[in-house]
Amino acid sequence: MKLHENMNKIVLFLILANVLASLKGFNDLPFFNTYKFQVGKILNGEKLRMITSGFLHADWIHLGFNMYALYLFGNYVLTGFSSTYFLIIYFGSLLVGSIYSLSQHKDEPYYSAVGASGAVSGVIFSAVMLYPDMELIMLPIPIPIPGYIFGVGYLLYSIYGMKKQLGNIGHSAHLGGAIGGYVITLFLRPSVLNNNNTMIIVMGIIIGGLLFFGDKLKNR
Repeated sequence: MKLHENMNKIVLFLILANVLASLKGFNDLPFFNTYKFQVGKILNGEKLRMITSGFLHADWIHLGFNMYALYLFGNYVLTGFSSTYFLIIYFGSLLVGSIYSLSQHKDEPYYSAVGASGAVSGVIFSAVMLYPDMELIMLPIPIPIPGYIFGVGYLLYSIYGMKKQLGNIGHSAHLGGAIGGYVITLFLRPSVLNNNNTMIIVMGIIIGGLLFFGDKLKNR
């Protein structure tokens, strides 16, 4: 029990870090512009933005949605993995999400985005792979739904946002983060294939399909 409580503190710390950084960004535009994801700045050497942008958010709804998802799924991942592995999944997915966004928008120097979307997507997919039979109650609908339904819905929202280029949100990072969480989880614990072999393979096919056809999601 003590170990579980200590692990939960990691999720709470990450939520607090995201809230504090986002609040600062809401009220301090120079700060926001200095640390957000921006292709031209990153290609010119400001690589730290690929991490710092993951702690900024576009608005309260964006922040709230990501932090709620992190709270729900982060505890599942921390039950299945050590705190060190959880942080590897979180920051690894964040980085993969940023790399994928950079590859998608490398010819758009002024493209910018913010959000913990990549990290959270990775945590969601890791949790679903660890516990495919989990059930969640998503208010205001008081009906338990399988975790993988939420995960798929999260990706569909990302695809829609990437296609419509909604707001200042890193929608392409959702997909990159999902890929990161999927691959890192398989690497850290290959035995997850035994949890639900069919689901893991189907998820891999979906992610692979989105990866190969991702270019078609961008408005031209």
